[in-house]
Amino acid sequence: MIRADPDLISESVVDPGEDVGAPLPKTAKAKRPRAKAPETQAFPPPAPVPAWARASGRVGEGDPLFAAGAGLALLDAHLRADPPAAGALRARLALQSAAASAKILRLNADEAALRDLRFAVGDPLGPAANLLSLWRDCAGRPPSLDPGRIVESAARLDLALPDPMRLSSNLKTCVGKGDPVSAASKTAALAFSACPDAPAAEAEILALWAFDLAIATRLRWPRPVPLIATKLLDPSLRSDGGGRPKPGDPAWPRTAAGAIALAAVSAFDLAAGLSRRADILLVVAPKLRAKPAAKVVDLLLAEDCVSPAEAARQAPMTDRAARRLFDRLLALGAVRELTGRPTFRLYGL
Repeated sequence: MIRADPDLISESVVDPGEDVGAPLPKTAKAKRPRAKAPETQAFPPPAPVPAWARASGRVGEGDPLFAAGAGLALLDAHLRADPPAAGALRARLALQSAAASAKILRLNADEAALRDLRFAVGDPLGPAANLLSLWRDCAGRPPSLDPGRIVESAARLDLALPDPMRLSSNLKTCVGKGDPVSAASKTAALAFSACPDAPAAEAEILALWAFDLAIATRLRWPRPVPLIATKLLDPSLRSDGGGRPKPGDPAWPRTAAGAIALAAVSAFDLAAGLSRRADILLVVAPKLRAKPAAKVVDLLLAEDCVSPAEAARQAPMTDRAARRLFDRLLALGAVRELTGRPTFRLYGL
């Protein structure tokens, strides 16, 4: 069967009052409906971590250094693609690191409590808030082991360093030796030994902070990714005696490698989930009518969580408009409410 070309039919139709040879008005083609461009993902999530790259078994089994290298390689490849939710990833890992550090210090402060502390007003806010500030600062600035930054970070832990200049020089030298994980383990041990008279818990947290900065320096990350503290307390890393090796102990290098193996893969899994949710947010963003919505989207991609009051200040917009915007994003499935409370609610990817 021969089908007529719809374009030829439309061009042969003329107004009855005109001559047959009269040209068709140019607006005829302009009125044709244009095909809608297909929607594409803003940033596809990374592929799942292969089973061989996941550390398994108790401490002493397998090669944790190999698993640590595999996990860091996958995470590094993802970060080098510059995912939209990289800021949210670092902020959430900073929160997890602060919560783990609170356990080391035996503070009653979980992730939910630390989230609230970020929005608390008052000075001073206490050691738990200082932990959150320590890890957020770690993730928020380029990696540096300069004396000023070491002193500033130690002060958040109420640590006084006897010779920051010498410590800084020694740490920088240590960072460049060996593979990244081994170099970071030695860097942490050196930082721990720099506070011989300080409480062991505070000195250990400073050592973990130095570990993450060493990893970021060696992998040339523009911002550190808090990792080791998030998994150092994992039960699988405990020795048969039940103790946790401290930086500088004979078992510390293997324990640190095992913690990084777990932490890197866990961070990669978290990054995949955040990428999927960020993609939904970016698809929904053009549908938002509020003019300051773009700023709120940027905040959600950069932070672990955002409060309507914070969004209202930075967007800027009224508090009521901010609450309505988050209700809209929640209804569209672009954000999650993280507190479960009817008031002072916090939203994030």
